Amino acid sequence: MSKSSRWICFLFIIFYLSPCGVFAIDDFNQAFPIIEPDPGHTKLRLSREGLEAIRRITNPIAAVAVIGPYRSGKSFLLNQLLSLSCYEGFGVGHMRDTKTKGIWVWGTPVEMDINGVKTSVFYLDTEGFESIGKSNVYDDRIFALATVLSSVLIYNLPETIREADISRLSFAVELAEEFYGRVKGQDVAFEPAKLLWLIQRDFLQGKSVKEMVDEALRRVPNSDGDKNIDQVNQIRDSLAIMGDNSTAFSLPQPHLQRTKLCDLKDGELDQSYVKKREQLKEVVKSVIRPKIVQGKSLNGNEFVAFLEKILEALNKGEIPSTGSLVEVFNKKILERCLKLYEDSMTKVILPISEESLQSIHESSRTESLKSFDEQHFGRHHAKKSVETLEEDVEKMFKNFVMANQYQSSKLCEAQYTLCEDKMDQLQVLRLPSMAKFNAGFLLCNQSFEKVCVGPSKTIYEQRMVKMMGKSKSLFIKEYNHRLFNWLVAFSLVMVIVGRFIIKFILLEIGAWILFIFLETYTRMFWSPESLYYNPVWHGIVATWETLVYSPILDLDRWAIQIGFIISILLIYWRCCGRRKRGPHGPHGPHSLLPLYASSSKVRDRSE
Repeated sequence: MSKSSRWICFLFIIFYLSPCGVFAIDDFNQAFPIIEPDPGHTKLRLSREGLEAIRRITNPIAAVAVIGPYRSGKSFLLNQLLSLSCYEGFGVGHMRDTKTKGIWVWGTPVEMDINGVKTSVFYLDTEGFESIGKSNVYDDRIFALATVLSSVLIYNLPETIREADISRLSFAVELAEEFYGRVKGQDVAFEPAKLLWLIQRDFLQGKSVKEMVDEALRRVPNSDGDKNIDQVNQIRDSLAIMGDNSTAFSLPQPHLQRTKLCDLKDGELDQSYVKKREQLKEVVKSVIRPKIVQGKSLNGNEFVAFLEKILEALNKGEIPSTGSLVEVFNKKILERCLKLYEDSMTKVILPISEESLQSIHESSRTESLKSFDEQHFGRHHAKKSVETLEEDVEKMFKNFVMANQYQSSKLCEAQYTLCEDKMDQLQVLRLPSMAKFNAGFLLCNQSFEKVCVGPSKTIYEQRMVKMMGKSKSLFIKEYNHRLFNWLVAFSLVMVIVGRFIIKFILLEIGAWILFIFLETYTRMFWSPESLYYNPVWHGIVATWETLVYSPILDLDRWAIQIGFIISILLIYWRCCGRRKRGPHGPHGPHSLLPLYASSSKVRDRSE
């Protein structure tokens, strides 16, 4: 093989194996499988090839599905509705091989104008019930899927309506009870299919098909209390209530030789059949509506996504249930309602008290449940969705409780630390002041009470009481001792100032009196503690407190600045004051203060 030939073969293989090559469909005028059974023939799976025929549609989609017993003429009926022969349309009878199991779709939709909306109508062929080698669960899944997907559900029955045919409608009844009659709006899940009872029989004489349906749906007496009869009677009652969502139609057999139907033209068929067939087409067209899901019609891609979601729900568990469908359609509503609760709780500025948080939680929870009650799908099977919402709300509330505890602990710890630092600062005041300590103590209590909120407040209140009590006891214990030392040092300083700096004898005398009192009293009574109970000491303390701290002046804070200013004034007075004295000197006739005499006067007297 030449090099160029090998390249051509290589490119051909690549193209053939590529995704585009695998799913490329040239002719859509044929039937495609969209649903097929799994190997165990109990559950269903998607057939990607057939879905491509649906995905390409951009118009709103409607689906007409035919269900019924095995070999009851469903495929032939669909070909008749599509005006196709057996060789052009769906395979009929023995002509269908095993790969046609499941649900098939005719690849080319019928374009219709429905209430001014251009709609693409697909026709679905389903595998018949009660065939050999299948479980009842598999039949139920096929029936359930056709019921949910279709806009018109044709129940094709031969000759008459059996008890088993009514029982099989239990899923359709549940769907109707859950979704039918709901207020239409943006959040409508989907409208149940219109049920068309189609009874094919050899003769049309006798009871009309409507009378047959009414009779079949009439309650059966159950004097023995048989549970199965009760169950079927409940289905009968529900189907009777659904009367406005169902209709009945009879169709005669097209020809006595049924095995040759595929080879016969319309002119060779029974003309009464041909006439009724055309009437049936008009009936089907009159009840077709675009498939509405979540308040909007579906195009091809949306219809496939809807199919995937429904199939996942129906495959859940051993038996397909309406409850699983309700959960699917309530999922987004649950998310919205949970988000509503979350948004309401997120607006709360944490931390807050546990009672307030609980109250807001109850209010938000009630609002969320009310919103779900107004929007949810399912009249009987929504209870599980409500339970799910309540569980999710409680989980989220626990997170908010933990966040509130954390924020409360963080805030209270910060305020506790501030108060602790404040108490430590008050312990080491330069000028000890009980008034200033009490003011700081009160301020700490007030700020803690205001700032610290939430579940951690009780714990930190206990810590605060313990810490503040300890700080106050320690301050009181050290207060008198520090004040005593301050007053002794102050009296000595005033002696020096009065004697040598300003030479003010009264100041010196007062300082000596204070010093002597403090020293002799403690010597007489052996300890300074005995002094603290003396009324004179109380008077000294009151005077000290008045001088050191007041709302106007905090001497401890301004002590250095005031001391600096006084020192400047003294230096100025000592250095510059003599120049401004009169001719009589400091002890002239105008001086009223008992000042010390100057050194020159002393020397004159000694001479």
